[in-house]
Order: sequence, then structure tokens, then C-alpha cells
Amino acid sequence: MTDVTERTRLPIAFAVFLIIGGVLGWWAAFSLTVDKIAILTDPSTDLDCNISPLVQCGKNLESWQGAVFGFPNPLLGLGGFVAPIAVGVALLAGAHFARWFWIAFNVGVAGAFAFVIWLISQSIFVLGTLCPWCMLVWLVTIPLFWVLTLRNAREGVFGARPAPIGRALLPWAVPITVFCYLTVALLAQIQLDLYRALTS
Repeated sequence: MTDVTERTRLPIAFAVFLIIGGVLGWWAAFSLTVDKIAILTDPSTDLDCNISPLVQCGKNLESWQGAVFGFPNPLLGLGGFVAPIAVGVALLAGAHFARWFWIAFNVGVAGAFAFVIWLISQSIFVLGTLCPWCMLVWLVTIPLFWVLTLRNAREGVFGARPAPIGRALLPWAVPITVFCYLTVALLAQIQLDLYRALTS
């Protein structure tokens, strides 16, 4: 009875997690897209997300890092974050996906995770800014990657049998995510302190 309850509860929690993460990420991408359009319409516009020289999104949106593939990065989010929403809704409806689908989904999320890591490094160490909406994308993408990857490892998506490491580490997904958050916050604080020292 315990195994049945666990098998029933966990997919529901996982599905809700995917939906909430996807919605938050999509909203951040949508807000960045709106801000980008505002800049293109009027370059002198004062964006709501421009809180200070260090906390703003205008500099990020106008940089080449904000359009790596020749178009604004937020457009990737508008399309990409629909995927976890769709998968989450399908799981709640009782859908079952093939192994190749979970692998493809994981590869896509891993690509987003890698891209986010690069954007974090560019934002902190090159642009010297913290974009509020960008940070929301970071906050969403990091746990999406860890939870999905560890869940797939536990379910045996990456091999013939469930991986013990997936079963062992999945309960640690939240601490791992928090560790990633703290690492980003520490790097940002160190860079901020360095910036203040150089400008004082």
C-alpha cells in the first residue's frame, strides 16, 4: 500500500512542480520580451526592472549576450518554458511518456541549464548587473534541471535499470538547488564588493 501511495503521490507532485516552474519561467520570459519591445520602441524608456545601476535588465537586454542567437533570448524562454507546462499537465491527465521522450526532455532542460550558467557568469562578471527577470529564470531553471535529471535517473531513463544514485540523491534535490542559489549569491556579492572597492 505504501509503494502504491508513493507511486501515485510523487508523479502528481512532480507534475505540479513542472507546471509551476514552467509558468514562472514563461512569465519572466514574457516580461523580458515586453521590456525588449519597449526598448526597441523608445531607447530612452525607463523600465520598471531598472531598479539601480547594479539591479536592472536594460543593460542585459541591450547587450550582445541578450541576443546570442541573433534574436532576443527571452523568445527562447517563451517557447521553451511551454514544454514543462505541457508535460506537467499531461502527467496530471495520466499520460505516460516513452523513454526517448524523457531523454529528449532532459537534454532540452540540460541545455537550458548550461545556457543559464553561462548567462549568470556574463551577468555577474562581464555586465556587472543582476537582472530581476533573468534571476527568476535562473531560480526556475536550476531546480528544473536537478529534479528532472535525478527523477529520470531514479526511474532508469538513462539505463536499463533505475540508478541507485538517482534514488539516493532525489531527496537532496532541494539542498542541491539551495547550494546552487547560495553559490550564485556569493559570487554576485564578491563581484559587488569588488565593484564598490574599485569605484570608491
